[in-house]
Amino acid sequence: MKPFVALIALMWVCVAAPSSAQTNPVVVELFTSQGCSSCPPADKLMHDLAARDDVIALALHVDYWDYIGWKDQFASPAHTERQKAYAVAGQRRSVYTPQMIINGTDSVIGARAMELAKLISDHAALPAQAHLAVQRAGDELIIRARMVAEAPHNMMVVQVLRYTPERSINITRGENAGHYMRYANVVHEMTIVADWDGKNPLELSMPVTGTDPVAVLVQNENHGAIVAAVRID
Repeated sequence: MKPFVALIALMWVCVAAPSSAQTNPVVVELFTSQGCSSCPPADKLMHDLAARDDVIALALHVDYWDYIGWKDQFASPAHTERQKAYAVAGQRRSVYTPQMIINGTDSVIGARAMELAKLISDHAALPAQAHLAVQRAGDELIIRARMVAEAPHNMMVVQVLRYTPERSINITRGENAGHYMRYANVVHEMTIVADWDGKNPLELSMPVTGTDPVAVLVQNENHGAIVAAVRID
C-alpha cells in the first residue's frame, strides 16, 4: 500500500550545503513510479537534491505499479530487485513508493523532507571510510579507491550508475493521468564492475560512452552501507 502524503510533507526544509563539492557526498536513492499517486512530491524534491554538491540523488523507477493502468516508461526490473534487496538487508517486511534509501542503510518515506534533511546531515557528519577518485579520460573511466579506515570483514562491490539529469513525460492513464511530469537524475544503467576487499588499493578502468553523468558507488556487499561515492557530471 502506498503511504499517505500529508500536505506539510510537500514543504522542503533546506539544509545549507557547503560552498564546495564534498569529497564523499551522501547518496540518496529514490524508488518511485509514474503510476504512484503519492510519488510526485518526492519526485519534485529530487530536483532540489540533484542541485546539491553534497548529495548524489538517484531516481530508480520501479515496475510493480505498472498493472494499475500506466506502464512506467523509465522503470526497470533491476530497480525493483534493488529495492527488494534493501528491504531484506534492512529487515523491512515490504517495499513501497516513494521510498528513499540514504547511503544504503536508512529509509524514509520520500516526501518527508524534515526526516530526510536530518538523515542527510547525520550521514554527512560521519567520518569517511574510503577515498574514491574517479577520472574520465575520453571514453574511459578510471576508478581508484583506498580505505582510510579499517577494511571491513565483508567484501564490497564497486558499481557504476548512469543517469539522465532530467526526463519528462505526459502521463495519459493510471493514477497520475493528465499530469506532465519532470524527473531528475533518472537512472538507466547499473553495472557492478568489481569486488573489493579493501585490503589493497583498487585501480581499474572501463569504457564509458555518451555524455550522461556517472555515479560510482563503493558499497558493502548484499546491499549494505555505501562507504564511498563520487559523481562525474
